[in-house]
Amino acid sequence: MLCRRRRTYSQSVRHGIRPLGASIRFYASISSLKVPWRRDRNLDQAIENDKPWKLCARLVREVLNEPGQVISLRYLQNRRERLSLPVNVPTFLARNPGLFDTYSGRIRPDSDPVPYLRPSVPLRRFLEEESEIYTRNESFLVSKLCKLLMMSRDRVISADKLFEAKRDFGFPNDFLTNLVPRHPELFRLIKPPGSAKSFLQLVSWKDDFARSVIQRRSEEESRLTGIRIMPAFNWTLPPGFFIKKEMREWVRDWMELPYISPYADSSHLGPSSREMEKRTVAVFHELLSLSILKRVPVPVLGKFGEEYRFSNAFPNLFTRHPGVFYVSLKGGIKTAVLREAYEGDRLVDRDPILEIKDRFVELLDEGRRWESEKKLQKRTIEEDMKFVATTRAMIEDQS
Repeated sequence: MLCRRRRTYSQSVRHGIRPLGASIRFYASISSLKVPWRRDRNLDQAIENDKPWKLCARLVREVLNEPGQVISLRYLQNRRERLSLPVNVPTFLARNPGLFDTYSGRIRPDSDPVPYLRPSVPLRRFLEEESEIYTRNESFLVSKLCKLLMMSRDRVISADKLFEAKRDFGFPNDFLTNLVPRHPELFRLIKPPGSAKSFLQLVSWKDDFARSVIQRRSEEESRLTGIRIMPAFNWTLPPGFFIKKEMREWVRDWMELPYISPYADSSHLGPSSREMEKRTVAVFHELLSLSILKRVPVPVLGKFGEEYRFSNAFPNLFTRHPGVFYVSLKGGIKTAVLREAYEGDRLVDRDPILEIKDRFVELLDEGRRWESEKKLQKRTIEEDMKFVATTRAMIEDQS
């Protein structure tokens, strides 16, 4: 329906319809176009599926950030609320065994011994594997960082903002101090005079990186079909989701506007124009495509408003284009999700860095399996001892 040929002006007049392109409504403030939010259970479930391992990863980071990578169980319990753990730390660790070893230590020389946690041998093995995966995918991470800078207005982004978003885009913790210095031909950390903040600057433009996911997709389709395919968004509503006719017509005409690359100069575009809307959707599409899970919390995206020229009302854009994006409210936070990256609740457009998540989930499964086997072995021993005791009692009674 959205891809139908647009009516000409004469056809519209003949049918007594004012064409949208000539109406005041079409050029009215885009923010006045409303689409009611509707829950997508599959995409909400995708976020829910990742919650268990994300909680475990958060707890691991908390311990690893401590001096000596050890922490008392009591101190960790005091941080439970900040870590958003649903149960007490000992209960959580019992449900996710194998992450830490427990030993006794003293908080002060004259205090009584208390339980301490330190990374287990399997966890340390995982950390080594994580480092190897980052090393193996360094060129991919470099291209991703270049793309983030190339889309920004001045090819410069606050180092603090990038660091805060590092997990959303799959960068290692030390990417600013380790990855960036290894590529001086591409990146430069700068600190303007009188400023307390550092910024990451793009040193050289890479034409190979200046093609969005949508552009690359259209090029591949053109190559396979032998027909030139123009870049366009996949605009697909989930089953049972409908929008009003006025909005359908607006989206139809808006989709027929030429695609504007997020890497193209947008300084000439009016802030409230349809073209700027097209460009902003392209930027968000590319940002979510670059993210590791093809979804990013809206507040994290909002931090880059100045760099990417987002308006203050940018969250409305996600609900205004429900065929491209979905906004989940899971966990009490708005999360922008790229629809095309998912089939049901399963992520199909996988980032190479997701291998780290897969290995971490394997670690958790291994710990639970080991704990289950240990409990089974303990129960078997107890049953054997009970059988021996019962047999011995029977023999004694007979004698």
